[in-house]
Amino acid sequence: MQAFHSDAHSLALPPGHSFPASKYRLLREHFEADPGLLQMCAAPAASAAELALVHTPGYIDAVLRGELSPAQQREIGFPWSPSMATRSLHSVGASIAAARAALAEGVAANMAGGTHHAFADRGSGYCVFNDVAVAARLMQREWQQLGHTETLPVLVIDLDVHQGNGTAAIFEGDDSVFTFSMHGAKNFPARKERSDLDVELPDGCSDAPYLEALDRALEEIWVRHTAAGTQPGLAFYLAGADPHEGDRLGRLKLTSAGLAERDRRVLSALRERGIPVALSMAGGYGHDIASTVAVQVNTLNEAVRAWAGWRGR
Repeated sequence: MQAFHSDAHSLALPPGHSFPASKYRLLREHFEADPGLLQMCAAPAASAAELALVHTPGYIDAVLRGELSPAQQREIGFPWSPSMATRSLHSVGASIAAARAALAEGVAANMAGGTHHAFADRGSGYCVFNDVAVAARLMQREWQQLGHTETLPVLVIDLDVHQGNGTAAIFEGDDSVFTFSMHGAKNFPARKERSDLDVELPDGCSDAPYLEALDRALEEIWVRHTAAGTQPGLAFYLAGADPHEGDRLGRLKLTSAGLAERDRRVLSALRERGIPVALSMAGGYGHDIASTVAVQVNTLNEAVRAWAGWRGR
């Protein structure tokens, strides 16, 4: 299974910064030490033209030229640096590459990504550009360039513990992209946007009620698409590790086994319906960063199993 990484482009963060940037390197190193599961690929950089399918020209220029205001940098949570801009381009490029690979092979992954708090005209919550939104728009454009007259229907399954507010806002009112977010009701962001389907969970939610809520939500997604006479031609799955019980920001109580079952149910439902999927790792802020990496290792292992299932179709 193809997996795209971008951790070589590091963030220039001040000492004591709370963002766990090392998790991306640790995840890559885990799979490099266990060759054969993933075809590891360095992510290309997204172009400014590709970003412009979603983001406003002024915002793109501000990021690339280092012209973000102090207030904009605070909202993102990163100080601007050339490496921050470069990393952001490659993170989006990883989701673009994963989406193309998924359309060809069924399943592929961005070993980072899931920057769902970025809006068209601003970044927020450790998210500079919205990688999934850009990749979705580009895949729709490339689909039409192949001669298809209809728009490629896209499904976003966002299971990060925080609502995908930027993604919801970008695709609001767009019937070609269905946005689903299941997240902590009282967690960031304080002001939620409206996804096509939002499921809000109470603090302390554990495995059983979480998985029951997920099953109900997935069934509603299929019912709605059937009623509309459509089926997604591509899915993006944001497999956040932050619902884990050891996460310092998540406030939910899912075990590692519960999160692996979450991934299994999502990936199985997509494979059964023949819907290709590009994964991104999204958030994870474990008190022990090793616990976050372990959850994401499990996610990618489940993705490899799903990919193998596609190969046997």
